[in-house]
Amino acid sequence: MSKRSLGTTGIELSELSFGVSSLGNLYRAVSDEEAVDVLDAVWNAGIRYMDVAPYYGFGLAETRLGQYLQGKRHEDFVVSTKVGRILEPVDAANVPDFGFVDPLQNCPRFDYSYDGIMRSYESSLARMPDAPIKILYIHDIGELTHGKDENTRHIRDLLKGGFKALDELKSTTDVDAIGLGVNEVEICLTLASEYDLDALLLAGRYTLLDRSAETQLLDVCRKRDIGLVIGGVFNSGILATGAVEGACYDYEPATPEICKKVDALEAVCQDHGVKLASASLQFALHSDLVASVLVGTGRASSVQRSVDGINEPIPDALWSQCDEIARS
Repeated sequence: MSKRSLGTTGIELSELSFGVSSLGNLYRAVSDEEAVDVLDAVWNAGIRYMDVAPYYGFGLAETRLGQYLQGKRHEDFVVSTKVGRILEPVDAANVPDFGFVDPLQNCPRFDYSYDGIMRSYESSLARMPDAPIKILYIHDIGELTHGKDENTRHIRDLLKGGFKALDELKSTTDVDAIGLGVNEVEICLTLASEYDLDALLLAGRYTLLDRSAETQLLDVCRKRDIGLVIGGVFNSGILATGAVEGACYDYEPATPEICKKVDALEAVCQDHGVKLASASLQFALHSDLVASVLVGTGRASSVQRSVDGINEPIPDALWSQCDEIARS
């Protein structure tokens, strides 16, 4: 599989990457055997960049990924994980329900302070002892997640000590890049002005349908040499399924306006003999700022569909027509 450079970090990422959240039992239980099958499919497809987080299954996804990568040559893969939450052991009755089925017996707590980031990193290392962490993303910071007042406090913690911790990790460990792992543009603009970010993992805001990142963020990334990894390329599913009954956009039922746009995008794809899902997978890679597009699944069969989609031939004429629809 082709690789691209992540900004100026020197890190080479496979164009298609794997988000490991589903192996934390997101929305449905995945057995240990199924998890290995999925990771085998990922590896055999040539996907060599895997993104995970302590939050996914409250440590379960990191544990499974760490076990799978044991014994593999470090130069053959890239792993990113995230900081901003720490996991605290709790009784089974106190494990929160955040959409993970049978997660590990931990409770996540936001902490963007110096100590919180160091503790999160060290705990991730313990779960993935044979998987060097090359990229660290600050996870889910922003008003969308925290609200205005809480987010102000978390940014203050970053400025007072969190960024110092990240600088120390970058200078003394395997970490070669620091970034944000978020699904809102505004916090990217805010923190890019406060810190020398290497990368952004941005979900759902630079897609065939949602062009929120185009207005300012892409220019900022180019000026500051910030590399991009794009997740959420299906915008919660509607760009994979089309505007079918019950389709979701941005974690909510799709509005009539969104459905109308998706119908128009799908019509363009059909005119060119292209699957909507394939166009959605490939869209972001038309920007030289984007190193990789991230997909996640708990089923091995879905991995091959993504590989097929990223390789489907798409005529150039399709993109300008889709641009016109998405920007209208």
